[in-house]
Amino acid sequence: MSVSIKVTLDEALKMRGNMKQKELIELIKQKTGENVRAASVSELKNNQRTSLNTRLLSLIAEALEIKDIRELITIQWD
Repeated sequence: MSVSIKVTLDEALKMRGNMKQKELIELIKQKTGENVRAASVSELKNNQRTSLNTRLLSLIAEALEIKDIRELITIQWD
């Protein structure tokens, strides 16, 4: 059995009025005071990361007021 983890940030942004990545970065800055790289958000949104940056996920969850991590990641067993 294999496990795959998929980041569903694109879906979370769509559910919030089709929020753009740039808007998310600005919201993170506004709500947390943290600067994040646009490339990091893009790679996460497009599932191009081979590892997950838990700090970035935490900042995104805080900015988007996400209480359930399943809004940002899904785990699938094959």
